[in-house]
Amino acid sequence: MLIEKQFEPNNFEHQNHWYEKTLNATIHPIVKHFLNMSQEQIITRYCHLNPKANKDKLRELLKYKSKYFVWCGADLINVTSNTGKRQMVVIESNSCPSGQKSMPLINEYSEDTTYHQLIKNTFKNSLKNVRLKGVLVVVYDKNLMEASGYASAIADVMKEKIYLIPFEKDDENPKIKFEDSTMYAQIDGSWKAVKACFRYLTQKPWNRLPVFSKTKIVNPIISCLAGGRNKLVAAKAYEMFNAEIDEFGLKINTPNTVWEVRKNEIPLWVKQMGGHAVIKVPYSNAGQGVYTIVTQKDLDEFMELDFDYDMFIVQNLIGNSDWSSTFKNQKLYHVGTIPNKKSETYVCDIRMMISSTAEGIKPICTYARRAKKPLPSEFEKVTNSWEILGTNLSYKENDVWKSDTNRLVLMDTKDFNSLGIGIDDLIDGFIQSTLSMIAIDKMSKTLIGSKGNLKKKLFKSLNDDENLIEEIL
Repeated sequence: MLIEKQFEPNNFEHQNHWYEKTLNATIHPIVKHFLNMSQEQIITRYCHLNPKANKDKLRELLKYKSKYFVWCGADLINVTSNTGKRQMVVIESNSCPSGQKSMPLINEYSEDTTYHQLIKNTFKNSLKNVRLKGVLVVVYDKNLMEASGYASAIADVMKEKIYLIPFEKDDENPKIKFEDSTMYAQIDGSWKAVKACFRYLTQKPWNRLPVFSKTKIVNPIISCLAGGRNKLVAAKAYEMFNAEIDEFGLKINTPNTVWEVRKNEIPLWVKQMGGHAVIKVPYSNAGQGVYTIVTQKDLDEFMELDFDYDMFIVQNLIGNSDWSSTFKNQKLYHVGTIPNKKSETYVCDIRMMISSTAEGIKPICTYARRAKKPLPSEFEKVTNSWEILGTNLSYKENDVWKSDTNRLVLMDTKDFNSLGIGIDDLIDGFIQSTLSMIAIDKMSKTLIGSKGNLKKKLFKSLNDDENLIEEIL
């Protein structure tokens, strides 16, 4: 249920912006220690464990100040290789990431929550050069719990009234419009100019917001098109940035990815990958448009579906090391959760939320999600690959977004130990998240012209999907 609401300063209510199980959780000491580490501590530790990494270059990257992609959530999987090498792998980056409601309070007695930290250190910092007069708004199309949390935090930090406004892609009478590239919001029956907007639009946001806007938007639409909600361009951004940082012993770790695959070509690529792959609609999110192909039945069912877009990406599947005799081309394996009393291990991923601040890039919060069913040791027992490999909690029921919180793994004293990770894994995940964020911000800069408009020819050369381009333009 989406609602419209106004928020006054000094009225932040914790119980409205966290899951109940999170409010009652105590943050794990390892996670708390990680979040309180200085950049120099992180750099020293990471380079100690990765001797080929150039300390000066890593320091330069952690001091990076994003121009467009200032707030990022990276989805990471803890994997191992045939030789037993452990690493965090980036599955995707998100330009409107959830996470606050799933993060135990770092300091339960402080009014300075992680909502407030993001607003104070990133959103407020982004408004330094804003000269436009008007109101401040938060627009959203899902996740009322966090969207309203940001609205209330903005009211506290900016010390003025904030307007939370629903803005769905199929609104017949939207309360947001643009005139002369300025955003206007319908408030109390009249249209008011918006000087700055905190955006929580997740579903095809480019069909509601323009690339160029006189109203400051955080994150702007270009961050979505350049990789924050476009997995195809993100894959290219990662490869370009990897070429730039390779000489410094740094790299964004990703599964082997083939981009710009048309639907009729998919069976050929799946066959080349050994008959097992992950197929992604590049512009979807919240677990939508991701298809795990483990059996021929999975592929046949995928090929029977109709899609709005022409292009897909295909990635090597991350599976179980016990399947290696069947998965000839498999290179990465899920580390998964610590076995339970039934000796069952679950696939899980970790969301790392980070932001660009005046001091550089910093972690904000983190949580994990596990699959619905345990990972079978015998490949023949796989009947529904998504149930054992899919981790996203979001699902739609009667056109309403809901979250399967039973699979939420908190970074608290109860759940954290089940993940089988330590502070070095959190540091690795943070570095991977940072590199992916910088890669997408650099791609954003490349795609924006001198007047703030999208370089259409360049974008089309990177992402020649007519249906997407029609939506954007």
